[in-house]
Amino acid sequence: MLLRSTPVIKLGFLIGLLLNLSLLALPSQAEPTIVVVGDSISAGFGVPLQQGWVHLLEQQLQQQVPELTVVNAGVSGDTTSGGANRLPDLLTTYTPELVVIELGGNDGLRGTPVTLIQRNLIRMIEAAQSSGADVLLVGMQIPPNYGPRYAEALSQLYPTLAEQYKTMLLPFELLAKISTAPGMMQDDGIHPATAAQPLLADLLAQPIKAWLASRSQ
Repeated sequence: MLLRSTPVIKLGFLIGLLLNLSLLALPSQAEPTIVVVGDSISAGFGVPLQQGWVHLLEQQLQQQVPELTVVNAGVSGDTTSGGANRLPDLLTTYTPELVVIELGGNDGLRGTPVTLIQRNLIRMIEAAQSSGADVLLVGMQIPPNYGPRYAEALSQLYPTLAEQYKTMLLPFELLAKISTAPGMMQDDGIHPATAAQPLLADLLAQPIKAWLASRSQ
């Protein structure tokens, strides 16, 4: 009986060994991918690509997580409608762990109804969360000369959605400190200058670094 069972024991041992080796050969968990869905502010209008805040943000975050990737999906002139239409393909292509939504400024400048902006942002938030990604909303605001009631409704939309959907939020007030500083804006008064890009990267890095730290706990 012992002689007959020996091959069975050896076979079981070999199968177990091969299974253990295959587990060791599996790749480690992929480092996080972050997708920034934005407009010309993210796309870096008027700024060399390598000096834009999205690229600088990636470099800064890679000091903490070397294999992290930040995908710049900013498109100049884009709106929340365009972002909502583009996001599903981006989620499929990159399977990000975090989606940064920097949209709504162009909507506001065009006088798009806040209810439509809200609907588009909700589409994006829900699509990202349904895919398993977290969301960071970047607050937007337009000058009061577009109408104080409209400007207020737009600015309040972002913290309201962040609270409702439990997303992270970068308040516009923090961005405003950069835009009002001398030499931080291009001549058009809309787009941040090259000098502002590192400051923008630092602002965005704060909540994202906290997010990265929470993932490792």
